[in-house]
Amino acid sequence: MREALAVHNLTHAYGNRLVVDSVSFGVGEGEFFIVIGPNGSGKTTLVKAVSGAIRPKSGDVEILGRPLRNYSRRALARSVALVPQTAPTDVPFTVEEVVLMGRSPHLGLMEIERRRDREIARRAMEFTHVEHLAHRRLDELSHGERQRVLIARAVCQQPRLILLDEPTASLDLAHQLLVMDLMEDLRSREGVSVVMVSHDLNLACLYADRLLLMKQGRVMSVGTPGEVVVFDTLEKTYGCVLLVDENPLKNVPRVTLVPKGLNRVP
Repeated sequence: MREALAVHNLTHAYGNRLVVDSVSFGVGEGEFFIVIGPNGSGKTTLVKAVSGAIRPKSGDVEILGRPLRNYSRRALARSVALVPQTAPTDVPFTVEEVVLMGRSPHLGLMEIERRRDREIARRAMEFTHVEHLAHRRLDELSHGERQRVLIARAVCQQPRLILLDEPTASLDLAHQLLVMDLMEDLRSREGVSVVMVSHDLNLACLYADRLLLMKQGRVMSVGTPGEVVVFDTLEKTYGCVLLVDENPLKNVPRVTLVPKGLNRVP
């Protein structure tokens, strides 16, 4: 399988604080790849470095077999879309206008959107179920609606790789499933590679082809959910008591946290 993303010994620090430490992994084309780990493990910084938003201290990133440093900003935006964790609340644009911004990398200097661009934007809004919000301002929407608009904008870019930083954070259960199903549809129908940061281990196990588990900037484990989500590894990574068994819906692990009051041997 051709790799959509290859990361080699990526290291980054903020001042003297090392937040990503010699991280290496690859993501195949059309793969659903989820990065998990406790707070402060470097997940968001890793995604920012992969997207080109920050320049790492050392290491290399290749996208579609080409070094990241060789991409212009416009060329990178044609191949990679980034969905941040939260949408800005002070954007004075309508949903349709925000989604159409995804066409910018495909337009020439001072070129306005053509009929084809507007059709692509319309399909992106339909795909993410926000077409009925097209003429509403972004700052009038709920958090879940704004998140779907950002995903629609990313889809409108027509990328080959989409990066998402905790897109289901603060969403209710129904909207969490909607976002995850959207990503699965994008992967399966369009062949887009998906790299997502998530704190929800059970959702990650249900959707991911492979997982990357991080702690304090380092890779603890990488592999299928069954290879990564095992009791010993999770206990070392999260430092809490939990149970790991099989999800009744799918042959993948299921994680249950054990409250302090139940963590007593009779």
